[in-house]
Amino acid sequence: MTEPAPQTTTQTGKRAFLIVIDSVGIGGATDADQFFNGDVPDTGANTLGHIAQACAAGEAEEGRSGPLQIPTLNAMGAGAAMTLATGLDLNWPAPTGAFAAANEVSMGKDTPSGHWELAGVPVPWDWTTFPDTQPAFPQHVTDRICALAGTQGILANSHASGTQVIDDFGAEHIRTGWPICYTSVDSVLQIAAHEEHFGLDRLLQLCKDLAPMLHEMKVGRVIARPFLGEPGAFKRTQNRKDYAIAPPSPTLCDWVHEAGRSVQAIGKIGDIFSMRGIDEVRKGSDEALMGHLSDLMDEAPDGGLVFANFVEFDSQYGHRRDVSGYARHLEWFDAALGALLPKLRDGDLLCVTADHGNDPTWIGGDHTRERVPVLIHGIGPRDLGQVAFVDVGASIADYLGVPSQGTGKSFL
Repeated sequence: MTEPAPQTTTQTGKRAFLIVIDSVGIGGATDADQFFNGDVPDTGANTLGHIAQACAAGEAEEGRSGPLQIPTLNAMGAGAAMTLATGLDLNWPAPTGAFAAANEVSMGKDTPSGHWELAGVPVPWDWTTFPDTQPAFPQHVTDRICALAGTQGILANSHASGTQVIDDFGAEHIRTGWPICYTSVDSVLQIAAHEEHFGLDRLLQLCKDLAPMLHEMKVGRVIARPFLGEPGAFKRTQNRKDYAIAPPSPTLCDWVHEAGRSVQAIGKIGDIFSMRGIDEVRKGSDEALMGHLSDLMDEAPDGGLVFANFVEFDSQYGHRRDVSGYARHLEWFDAALGALLPKLRDGDLLCVTADHGNDPTWIGGDHTRERVPVLIHGIGPRDLGQVAFVDVGASIADYLGVPSQGTGKSFL
């Protein structure tokens, strides 16, 4: 009987790293005219392209200067993917990686829709959203929040910016104990509360207990938004938690997990997928998440999937329409990712993509309906053309040798 070969330190088994840079769209969604910021359709929005143009024009000089510097993403094909999506050519270098432009079919420009569809499962229903009125929430929802929180009322009850709403209502929240409840054009109900005055565990329990009723209504997420500080100096903490409706059918995470492989999540992936098919979650700021990604490049076993979301592009800069901040974060991410690529093993595939757009040069403060880049390191230079979001999940499954259960087609 032949004995197995001894284990060596060089591992060549295939692993996949799927990285979502939240909201980094590249323009050109085919149905952008059906999605709006205020009364303005998203036609013409282009997150990456408009940031690059603003930088080149000297209009993004806060904390940085000059043209947008993203050599790693450019080498992977970011500029070429944008040209595929929109025809816009900013004369970036020819890519050395494989690239595509992906279009979404789910009728939402939100986090769950984008992530689920990237993982092979389009959303089969219309999301419930709340009107931009005062109050925004129907009375039975408000009554349920009050009953669960043990309060006589809620604060805000409107569409609002997450940072502005705690500045506006934080002091009253501390005085009354009432939770701050707000929404946006997305299918979401967010509850902000002070970690010390209201209690972090109490906030998380409130959102957890409220979520089943909202999910029955086809509201995608109930989000706990804890904060700390005193009036005039409130600051959101890293203890955010999303209570998301479960995907309607098995996703890439389930496919890989059911095949006996490991699935490690970085950032809010565990929340988005309701922990289905996920073995471990590592959270923190984007800087901390980059450290987790580095560690998992060392630790993730052969055959496994590492699925990451870097949210601060969206939460810190896109919604706030902060062009300089978004550009700084792109440059930080690009440099950090470039430093990690040499850690990949032979046989590893790394895919960088996005879930929607959030053009910081656009009107309003909400997501923008855009195509997204699909940039792949590990299979050589290749123009993969126009693909569907669901093709990303199918391709990752194909690469790992895992059966795909969705409608996507592998572009590998």
